Amino acid sequence: MPQFTEDRRRAALNNEVHARPFASVTAPMRASHLAVLWGEAGAAADLAHLEALCRRHGVPPPLPGATHFAAGFGAFALKWERHTEFSTYIFMLQGAVTAGGGAFDEAAITRVPQDWMAAMPGSVLVATHLVLQSPESPMPDADALARVLVADTTAGSGISGGVAHAWTDFQLHADGFGRILVRDCAADGRRMGPRQAGRMMQRLLEIETYRMMALLALPVAREHAPRIDAIGEELARLTQGLSTIAGLDDERRLLDRLVSLAAEAERIAAATTYRFGAGRAYHQLVLRRIEELREQRIEGLQTIGEFMDRRLAPAMRTCVSVGERLETISVRLARATALLRARVDVALEAQNRDLLASMDRRARLQLRLQQTVEGLSVAAICYYVVGLVAYAAKGLRTAGLPVEPDLAAALAVAPVAAVVWLGLRRLRRRMARD
Repeated sequence: MPQFTEDRRRAALNNEVHARPFASVTAPMRASHLAVLWGEAGAAADLAHLEALCRRHGVPPPLPGATHFAAGFGAFALKWERHTEFSTYIFMLQGAVTAGGGAFDEAAITRVPQDWMAAMPGSVLVATHLVLQSPESPMPDADALARVLVADTTAGSGISGGVAHAWTDFQLHADGFGRILVRDCAADGRRMGPRQAGRMMQRLLEIETYRMMALLALPVAREHAPRIDAIGEELARLTQGLSTIAGLDDERRLLDRLVSLAAEAERIAAATTYRFGAGRAYHQLVLRRIEELREQRIEGLQTIGEFMDRRLAPAMRTCVSVGERLETISVRLARATALLRARVDVALEAQNRDLLASMDRRARLQLRLQQTVEGLSVAAICYYVVGLVAYAAKGLRTAGLPVEPDLAAALAVAPVAAVVWLGLRRLRRRMARD
């Protein structure tokens, strides 16, 4: 064996394609399928509940962190899978209904402990019975189908290239379960193999599961569509008024309203983006599973694909439309807000320009006042300095020197004024350089 350093993720990534193997079933058999939303309980509670069922029947439980599990429980077999936001249970019971019973009597789920079912965490979104009949059973005619399915909504087709026929009505019956009837046609004298039958069963049940998961987006769309439309109408009015508003106060009020609408649009987007995206993904899975059925028309019945195109596609288009309207409104709000912000910024710049011009005028006035004050300061300083010279001359005359105080004061005025004026001028120039 070659020696190399193996990536620690290699085994997990390689096993991912084998994470959800198909069950092996043979006709006749009955299956009851549940899709359970975790809700607040979470995936851990769902796995713990499955482990409790295993302990109750002495079956080895799934490994920690498992995403699929299959085992026999004596009275029934179970196939469990964990998905992104829900788990699926397929309870399987081999064998046909006892003589005289209807096709959907003695459902597989009746063999499951009812107290365990009642304690199941989360909420059941999908509950469906599937019956796989053997080629020896009579081909159901219109009357036989009407006894187990609602005739007005019954859809059916040959599947897997005509190897089997499948019928369903997408209705909830008195027991709260939907119904899917499948008959092995033994095409070309060969019956469906266990793996082929398991793939066919899985696809039919996944169509029902993903159909319901996709439709979870519809109530969200209906809930938020009126408010989205109201935001769009108010945005149109505000945008129309952009050209007529006058004054910075009006612009600010309008900007506040646009910001409020944008915040509300973002709140709605946060509440709907995941659900709408998941709805689109589940819808694509429905279409893919229908394509994998390779349907062939049964005269007088609509195919499963036709039913979905008429009933499911409009609901999905509604969700897509609401999501697109919300995205368009968000873009328009961003444009209108940017435009109004530009107007407010221009108005503020004009105000700032006027303020700076006013400050410049005030600075010039202050400079002139300062120059006037400086002239007065020269006179005041000269007055006090000449006064000091006069006092000094008087002191010298008292001391006996021949000094005339008034003459000394008069002679000191000119040089004192020149010195003071030059000193203040030099000081002003130094301050201007700094």
